[in-house]
Amino acid sequence: MNKNDIKILLVDDEPDILEIVGYNLKNEGYQVFTATNGQEAIKSAKKNIPHLILLDIMMPEMDGIEACEKIRKIKSLENVIISFLTARGEDYSQVAGFEAGADDYITKPIKPKVLVSKVKSLLRRLKSEKANDEVFTIGDIIIDRDEYVVYKAGKKIALPRKEFELFSLLTSKPGKVFKREVILDTVWGNEVVVGGRTIDVHIRKLREKIGDNHFKTVKGVGYKFVLEGADK
Repeated sequence: MNKNDIKILLVDDEPDILEIVGYNLKNEGYQVFTATNGQEAIKSAKKNIPHLILLDIMMPEMDGIEACEKIRKIKSLENVIISFLTARGEDYSQVAGFEAGADDYITKPIKPKVLVSKVKSLLRRLKSEKANDEVFTIGDIIIDRDEYVVYKAGKKIALPRKEFELFSLLTSKPGKVFKREVILDTVWGNEVVVGGRTIDVHIRKLREKIGDNHFKTVKGVGYKFVLEGADK
């Protein structure tokens, strides 16, 4: 995909952030749209269908967490990459962001060149998705990489991007224990710093949606996926 075709929605209530970050992204050749609160973000996202949304958390009228949750429920936007860009670096804030369906979390202040580098890293996922488009079956579960959906016993289960990527990783080798550091490196990438509870939050959500008995915790090591009855 050509850089000029990539759309980025930048959402922040600080004019300086919109101006500085927007300038640097436009300078890279991206199409940049802006919004100053969550409500504006949803309207712009519906209209422009961006590939990436950089979303502040603390904003008037509707904060970033609520906006992210609402965006994730919109069919045409279910595959958009969402990264919070916020000064709030506390672990609980990161967890709330990931639970809302965010793919990443970038903490301000950040140098423009570093931010552009992170944006490029996030956008590389667009290419990897196209390279990995496929449908495969494991037990009564069908995983559709192209549509980013899972079917279990015929029932469709829509998963946010990171939950889907984590699920795809674990199901790629049923029974294998994936170490926490491997999961973080594969799903979130080396350059992304996330809170220690991030994996736990995503596993908990997968257990709720797919079934608790499919996911086994190996204390001090990591997680593995098992077919029902295979790990007894």
